[in-house]
Amino acid sequence: MVGPIELEVSAGRCLAVSGPSGAGKSLTLRMIADLVPHEGECFVDGLAASSMTGPAWRRVVRYVSSEPGWWAATVGEHFADASAQTDGMKRLFLDASLLEAAPERLSTGERQRMAFLRAIEDRPKVLLLDEPTSALDPASVKAVEEIVKELMADGCAVVLTSHDPEQVERLADHVMTLARPQ
Repeated sequence: MVGPIELEVSAGRCLAVSGPSGAGKSLTLRMIADLVPHEGECFVDGLAASSMTGPAWRRVVRYVSSEPGWWAATVGEHFADASAQTDGMKRLFLDASLLEAAPERLSTGERQRMAFLRAIEDRPKVLLLDEPTSALDPASVKAVEEIVKELMADGCAVVLTSHDPEQVERLADHVMTLARPQ
C-alpha cells in the first residue's frame, strides 16, 4: 500500500523516488503508468489519465520495468519501426542482429537496454524508469544516462527509481523518499 502521494514533475526535470525495498517505489511508477488499480488522478499537460484509454495514456507516459515484458517472437516485433532503432542500439552497445532474436536469447542487460529503446521510440512526454540500469555495466549505464539527459533537454519529464545514489545524484533534480509501510 502506497500513499497518499502528491508529486509534480515539470517538463525536462527528473524526480527520483527512493526508499528501502518494499517501500512502494515500483508500485508508485506502475500507478502513474495506470498499470495497477489506484485512487487519485495523474495529469500530463492538463490531461487526466482518466480521460484517456489505458493504451493512449501509456503512449504519453512510458514505463520501463526493472523486469521488462516481451510477448512477440522477436525483439524487433516490439517496435513500431525496428529499422529506426539501429542508431540507438549502437549508442547502447547493441548489435542490430538482436532485432531478429527471440527475446529469451538476450542477456538481462540486453533486454534492459532494448526495453529502454522501446519506451523512448516515439519520444514520450513522461518516462518512468524503474531501476533502468540495474543489470548494466558502467559504459552502458553512462550511455543510458546520456540519452535520458537528452530526452530531458527535449522536455521529457522523468521519474526514476534507483538503488544507485550516484545515479540519482547525476540525473535527479529532486528526490522523494518513501518509507516502508508499517
